[in-house]
Parts: sequence; C-alpha cells; structure tokens
Amino acid sequence: MTSPLTVEAINRAVLESYPGMRARCIDLDTKSATCAYDVDENDIRPGGFISGPTQFIVADGALWFVAFVALGRVEPMALTSELSIRFLRPAQGQRLICRATLESHTRRSVVGTCHTWVDGAPDRITSIAQGTYALPLPR
Repeated sequence: MTSPLTVEAINRAVLESYPGMRARCIDLDTKSATCAYDVDENDIRPGGFISGPTQFIVADGALWFVAFVALGRVEPMALTSELSIRFLRPAQGQRLICRATLESHTRRSVVGTCHTWVDGAPDRITSIAQGTYALPLPR
C-alpha cells in the first residue's frame, strides 16, 4: 500500500481482502489501534452476555490492525501466531471496543496487548489479551 496508513485505508483494504470481518478500525496512533464490533444476536450467550469467542475475534482484529501500525502499511498476510485472553467480567452491551497497544516489533513479529470493553465504558475492561502476529518474509 502506498497511501498513508489511515483508519479509512485499513478498513478499505480489510473489506477488500476479508469481507466477512465485522471488526472495523476506528482509531490509530503511532503505538496503538482501536477497533469496534457491533454485537448481534449470534454473539450473545444465555443471560445476555457477549460470548468469549466474540471478544477473542475483536482482540484478534485489533492486534491485526496494530501490526499494520508497526509496519506502517496494510499487510494482509500478517497472521496470528498466538493469542491468549483473560476474561475479567461479563460483557453486556451493543458494541465491543478493543484497543491494541504495540509492545514489540521485530522483522518477523509484532507483539501487542489488547483491552476490550463494551459501549462507552473503557474503565470497565471485560477482557485482556496478549498476542503475536507473524510477519511475512520480504519478497
């Protein structure tokens, strides 16, 4: 990608290469990326709780976006190498937000930490994840 890395550029590229991805980038800076995911009935467990796998999806998406931040470009072939998540409290609401913060970037990988919350409550973290994205070798 030759254009500057922006929220719009990320969402456009992701939509082209992965149209089924529902997490969308909503904010970027030099060390983090934030994504949002609008919850629907398929994401809800009994009791009205947003499922753990749904929170995992959002963390993985935010981590993918922070890999783009580290690279300074969209790289569709950056792939999840590992991701672990810890659930802190039940998540109930309409929109999951996740901010991934860049922890480390090498030639071959990006490590980030993700904090997820519901709706407008960043002070009520529902899960924390940490993961690594493997970067493709230069061609």
